[in-house]
Amino acid sequence: MPGIHDKDEAGTALVEAVWLSLLLLVPLVYVLLAVFDLQRASYGVSGAARAAARAYSLAPDEASAPGRARAAAAVALRDQRVDANEVAMAVRCRPLPGNCLAPGSFITVELAHQVRLPLVPSALGGGAPSFRVEASHTVGYGTYREDR
Repeated sequence: MPGIHDKDEAGTALVEAVWLSLLLLVPLVYVLLAVFDLQRASYGVSGAARAAARAYSLAPDEASAPGRARAAAAVALRDQRVDANEVAMAVRCRPLPGNCLAPGSFITVELAHQVRLPLVPSALGGGAPSFRVEASHTVGYGTYREDR
């Protein structure tokens, strides 16, 4: 025997299902956007470190090597839609820090980038949550190469 309350609750399961799916789906989509953004930046920084180290080792002289490394890193970062101006780059050389293009030296390029969470309004200021992405790549100059 149908009760009085059966007609009052008709269709509420559909409304509850829609609200529940929205409440679960929106955070899931946001988490996926954040993860994809972080992965894209990670790929970009990793590829840029490799390209910069190779460009530095192939430079004709020590004076043009840093510029070539930055240009190669910028191309790799642009492929992943990462702003090259927001990426910190450092070049270290062993065993002689001042002469990277000497036979037997190793050139290490390190890049670091802060990835801000997507869709965070700028009204929150510069303290928006972010993740740090780092990469380094080492290239040997070669013992039997000519000193540049």
